[in-house]
Amino acid sequence: MKKVTAVVCGILIVIFSVSIFAMDIYFSRALAQETLYWGSRGSEVKTLQQTLKKWGYYDGPIDGVYGGGTFTAVKEFQRKNGLSVDGVVGAQTSKAMGLRIDGKKQDSGKAKYTSGNTGISRNEDITLLAKAITGEARGEPYKGQVAVGAVILNRVKSPKFPNTIAGVIYQPGAFTAVDDGQINLQPVESCIKAANDAMNGWDPTYGTLYYWNPATATSKWIWSRQVTVKIGKHWFGN
Repeated sequence: MKKVTAVVCGILIVIFSVSIFAMDIYFSRALAQETLYWGSRGSEVKTLQQTLKKWGYYDGPIDGVYGGGTFTAVKEFQRKNGLSVDGVVGAQTSKAMGLRIDGKKQDSGKAKYTSGNTGISRNEDITLLAKAITGEARGEPYKGQVAVGAVILNRVKSPKFPNTIAGVIYQPGAFTAVDDGQINLQPVESCIKAANDAMNGWDPTYGTLYYWNPATATSKWIWSRQVTVKIGKHWFGN
């Protein structure tokens, strides 16, 4: 019996030691990068939690404690934005979120769109954006649907265009879906999801303001744009 007890104790000690070693590696890596990680506390974590909650990734308390809920929310943000999914807010993730570790905001192409029009709710903006994506790109691959939504949001942020989603979409001659009435179609599920992903910061176009189908484009001017990326049947560029 003593031998069995000794063996069990030995196994438990090994498991505990391995766990401690793994945690040491995890936290050492995070500390070396001057990042936020599971166990971090303070104002930076509060800023992180507020940002994640605002974008719909986090539904826990804003308590400044980096626990399981914050860890899971960070991993989901990383997954949706093509980052390394490790739950650690390092240089790439903080840049993608438009945050500095000291809590100060910085510009970022990945930062979530925020409407300047306080009379329009986020849900209304998403619905209209989803309708535009449905009319313009419902037959495109999912990434291409998100890309069309991202172009609309990039225009909202550009001083060259109206500063609301509705203003950009209904700008005369801007979108075929408005001209031919497809903007009024019931938005399809994938386009609703694409609108949410675009609003939450995914931009497969890397900040571009224009897209076109080279097989159907009739504007001579559009061919003068520098192509940034090609997704499905659409070309994207500035």
